[in-house]
Parts: sequence; C-alpha cells; structure tokens
Amino acid sequence: MAAGFVVIMLTGALIGPVFAPDQGETPILRLIWLPVYAVTLGLIFNRLGRMASAWPAWIILGFLTLLALASRYWSIDPAVTDRRVIALFMTSAFAVYLGVAFTGTHLPRLLMHTGLAMAVGSAVMVVAFPAIGIHQAENAGLWRGLWYEKNQMGIVMVATAVASAAVLAAPDRHERTVWTALLTLALSIGLMLGTQSKTSLLCLMAGLGVIGGLWVMRRGGPVLSVAAVWGGVTAVGIAAWVWTDNSALILELLGKDPTLTGRTDIWESLMRRVAERPWTGFGYSAFWGKESVPAHYVRLETGWLVPSAHNGWIDLLVQVGWPGAIMVGTVMAITLFALVIRLGGQGFREGGFSLAYLLVFALLSASESVLLSHANLPWALFLALTARALTPDPMPRRHSATVPLARRRRGAYLTSPRIVPN
Repeated sequence: MAAGFVVIMLTGALIGPVFAPDQGETPILRLIWLPVYAVTLGLIFNRLGRMASAWPAWIILGFLTLLALASRYWSIDPAVTDRRVIALFMTSAFAVYLGVAFTGTHLPRLLMHTGLAMAVGSAVMVVAFPAIGIHQAENAGLWRGLWYEKNQMGIVMVATAVASAAVLAAPDRHERTVWTALLTLALSIGLMLGTQSKTSLLCLMAGLGVIGGLWVMRRGGPVLSVAAVWGGVTAVGIAAWVWTDNSALILELLGKDPTLTGRTDIWESLMRRVAERPWTGFGYSAFWGKESVPAHYVRLETGWLVPSAHNGWIDLLVQVGWPGAIMVGTVMAITLFALVIRLGGQGFREGGFSLAYLLVFALLSASESVLLSHANLPWALFLALTARALTPDPMPRRHSATVPLARRRRGAYLTSPRIVPN
C-alpha cells in the first residue's frame, strides 16, 4: 500500500495539475513531497537486511548522486541543483527498495494494481471532467487523464500494460489475477491510444513483443526458442533497414513531420550548447530554468518556449556532460547483461517484465527526458531493475532440523513398549 502510494506520486498524477497548473515549481509541491520521503525512509528501514544485500545498486546510486551533487560547483543555478539532488537520491533509494523488496512477479503486480487505479481515475477525468482529462488548447481533443500532458499518461499506461501482460505470462498466476490483468491491460491500452502518442505506441509494441517472445520460448522448448530469437533478430534488422531508407515516408504515415514536430531543431540547438561545456554541462536540473541564459538561446533559435530536450541523452549532456551520459549508459549495459544472465530463472518467473521494460525505457529515452530524473517513474523503474538484477534472490526459508528430530523422539517415546514395575 505504502509503496503503491509512492509509485503514484512519482507519476505526478493529479498533484501537479491541481497545485501547479502552469507546470512551475511551487512551495506547496515541495511540502507535498516531504511525506513521500518519510514513507520511503520508513520502507527502507523496515527492510534493512535486504537493503544491505543490494550493495552493488547502492554503489551505483552513490556514484550517480555524487556526480549530480558535484555539478553544483559549476551549475548556473546551484540552489535548484541542490534541491533536485536530494529528490534524485530519494527517488533512486525508493527504486532500490522496489527492486529488492518486490521479487518475481510482485513488482509487475504492484504496477498493475497502481496502474489500474490511475487508469480508472483517468477514464473518469476524460468522461466526467473533460476540461481536466482532455487537452483544450494545444493537442486539443487528445486525452491526458490525470496528468499535464498526453505523453505523461501514455508513458504510465505503457508501463501498466507491460506489467499486466507480464502477470498474464508468468507461470504462477491465479485465476482472480488473470481477470484483473486482462481488465487492466485493456483499459490501459485504450487510454494510451486516446493520447495518440506515437512514442507510447512504439514502446507498447516493443514491450508486449518481448513478453510474447519470452512466453513462446518458455512454453515451446528449444526449437521454438531458436525460431523466436531468429524471428526477433530478423524483424529488428528489417525494421532498421526500412527506417533507414524510408524514415520521412514512415513519419508522414504516422502523422509526424520529418523534423519530429520540431525536435530536430531543438537537438541541433542543444548540441551547440553541449559543445560549450562538453565535460561538465550546466549543472544538474539547472539548464531549463526560467532565468537560464543558455535555455533562452535555445528558445530564441527554435522560436518557441521549449520545456525540455525531448531526448534523455541530450538532456543529460546539457546537465552533467559526457561523464554523466557515459555513466548512465554503462549502468544500462550492466543491467541488460545481468538480466540476460538471470533470464532462465527470475526472468521467466516474472513473465519477462524486466527485459520488456528495459527495452521500453531505452526507446523512451530517445524522445523523452527520463534519464537521471529527480522525481520520475520511468527512471525509478529502471533503477529498480538494476537493483533486482544485481541483488541475489533471497534464500528460501527452511524448517529447522531440530523439529523433525523432536518429532522422531516423541514418536519413538509414544510407540516404545511400556515398562510396568513389579
């Protein structure tokens, strides 16, 4: 229950649109996060033994946090950097808790249930309160549910759908869980389609494809496993070839212009800013402030009020430079390698959720600023996968050997011949 509350808060559902409709940072939002941090610390202290076993994840968290903290010394807004580093650490610490405390299918089940609650709330907003649940100005008519933007709801609904599909694919599912998963899967896909987010659609197809492929490998034996791997690699190769030769046509068919709605202009402008500070960046979470001079140049060059890079890697470069991008890329590679190594055990038991979400996160990072985020569910889930991939599974509980010994002794006493005194 407590973990689900923190998960919902990390999505930004309803809280931001109600208390900060202009998407600015207000004092009340900072106060709202204090109970979230208190709950996070309580959850961690309640599982100190298991938290200690996740020491590789804590080391990774320490390096990432220290890099962000060090950037305050060259940050263009040190006060913002200091506040966001605290939020980054607390979010990442909760992520380690998620990865360690929720083993097997427990994590996708948690996401399924919390996602169902948010999906129902979003459906209510779309139907009963369209002024909140549906975009009115920009992107008019597209669904946004409990969030500021349609892309935010799309990301959350994709994570919910992938978690629900993993619960269905897991070998230890129960009948009641199956019906809940089917309902959640259908509702989350419907809401995601209402956003008309092409990125979310691509992520959904990739995530469900991985889960389906792993399910075939588990059920079909070695022959189907080889066929599934071969088919997947071939499909990726063909898709890459088609995209390379026909990217403009594909974007037009998807309703996108070749500049990805002006994103390529943003990226070109930002890379010029990166060239100014390639090894340091402009400070963690400091680049997009209202008083930021380099962000002002980007907005002048693009002709509109750009809120973010719309690319996680470029956003990382302007914040903490190439060292940060290399560090995060290394963590992603380590996570992938560890998950593949554990595929035969934990990977199949959890329905393939970890590998599926890792692919979703990698695709998402190419179009959204989700890397090294200070209060963001996609980053928290990725770091949770890192923690669970690098932490050994808990040892199963075994009954003490003295119990059967005592029973044997008691049984021997009761069945031994009775000695009657003369």
